[in-house]
Amino acid sequence: MVKVLLIDDEKRMLDLLALYLRPHNYVCRKAVNASEALSFLDAEAFDIVLLDVMMPETSGWELCRKIRSHSNIPIIMVTAREQKEDIVKGLKLGADDYVTKPVDEDELLARMEALLRRTEPSNQIEINGLLWDEAEFELSYENNVIKLTPKEFAMLGYFMKKPNQVFTREQLIELIWGYESQTEGRTVDSHVRNMREKIRQAGFPIDYYFKTVWGVGYKWVTKL
Repeated sequence: MVKVLLIDDEKRMLDLLALYLRPHNYVCRKAVNASEALSFLDAEAFDIVLLDVMMPETSGWELCRKIRSHSNIPIIMVTAREQKEDIVKGLKLGADDYVTKPVDEDELLARMEALLRRTEPSNQIEINGLLWDEAEFELSYENNVIKLTPKEFAMLGYFMKKPNQVFTREQLIELIWGYESQTEGRTVDSHVRNMREKIRQAGFPIDYYFKTVWGVGYKWVTKL
């Protein structure tokens, strides 16, 4: 399933979008303002955002800029504003696509699917000689294999697939151990510590890329 964050100050519009998307295996979370949206994004991992422009207090444009400053999550603007300058403004602030209201269900679904295909992570991710290969279930640095446990390998994959996104310990537990797991944050920290040390010993400068966000969780950064 694909997890989507819907952001609109009109509850009726949120309900309508969710009604369109849920039959197509989208899990929808609704936010009625920028503050609520940012809170959800800090606490959970989403695959795509649908964002209204005209909202009180903080506009969709400003919220788009804030999201893009720390995340590369796909963003589609959904708005009644269809002037060319508005579309250009949204795209320049970091939106990936633009859909005008009233929303055509088929067009929205097609645009979301196309965007998700373009942003779908590769089975292989290579950074400065470190190669994470999902198909081979193997991590290597300069062609030397680094032996990780299955959970360490999966965890590293989530970080490398979504650079600059902070994953909380709770998110990592849900993603790797499962929602009903009794695993604690200390277990996550232990896996992270072991993974870091193995990669460090292989000679890769892991500490430049993998960061602890104190009191929150961890992230993989691309801007050094």
